[in-house]
Amino acid sequence: MVLTRLVQSQPALILEDKKRYLVVTDLHIGFESKIMANDIHIGTKEIIAETVQALEKIIESEKPDSLILLGDVKSSVESISKIEWSVVPLFFEIGKKIETVVIPGNHDGSIQKLVPEWVTVSSSSGLVIGDTLLTHGHVMPSENLSQINKIVMGHVHPVYFHEGSVLDGQRVWVSIKAEKSQIFPSTTGEIEIIIVPSFNKYFYATFKKSYKKSISPLINAVKRFKSAKIVTLDGSIIGNESMVSSVL
Repeated sequence: MVLTRLVQSQPALILEDKKRYLVVTDLHIGFESKIMANDIHIGTKEIIAETVQALEKIIESEKPDSLILLGDVKSSVESISKIEWSVVPLFFEIGKKIETVVIPGNHDGSIQKLVPEWVTVSSSSGLVIGDTLLTHGHVMPSENLSQINKIVMGHVHPVYFHEGSVLDGQRVWVSIKAEKSQIFPSTTGEIEIIIVPSFNKYFYATFKKSYKKSISPLINAVKRFKSAKIVTLDGSIIGNESMVSSVL
């Protein structure tokens, strides 16, 4: 059985099977123009360097065999922006240091044009490791994958908003346990869905006041929860199933 654990104080997941995988999501590279519009002044290449440095620090401490990017590596949806042409390849230099796999998200249109030969692009339907499906989360899993017991996804950028709270605007983890039949109608049993927070720490500095929830058909299909946990990056449990709708 595949084991998963959160990396302490980081929006990153370790998945262990025959190999050890580091899983992150929603980098949204190219988002910098919106940051500038909100008077947050940091250069594009500085953000890339900061992101790579953060990942390399985790890689050094956790020693994974592979890095899996759960989609939305870039920011624009269907096209490739001028800024993405110049900086996304810079980010993918990390693939020379560790086996890197991209599971495309809804913002990754034409990303194959930006991916070097040393980085693998999987199907947007996801990647199965053991009993676990890794997927961006913007499409429903095929019924052919009904044997899985766990889904690891991104896309919906879970974040806690509560005015006056020290946690206001903080990224959080969401873990949901539910009847598998809500996703795979012909199958019984329980499934766990782990929602990984965005690796881009600047995302919410821009969108706190006008945050728009991403829509996931997978999450929308789960109408009833057996249980759920809302967890901060430092590992503190701050809520249960009653809070899920407020952070997604």
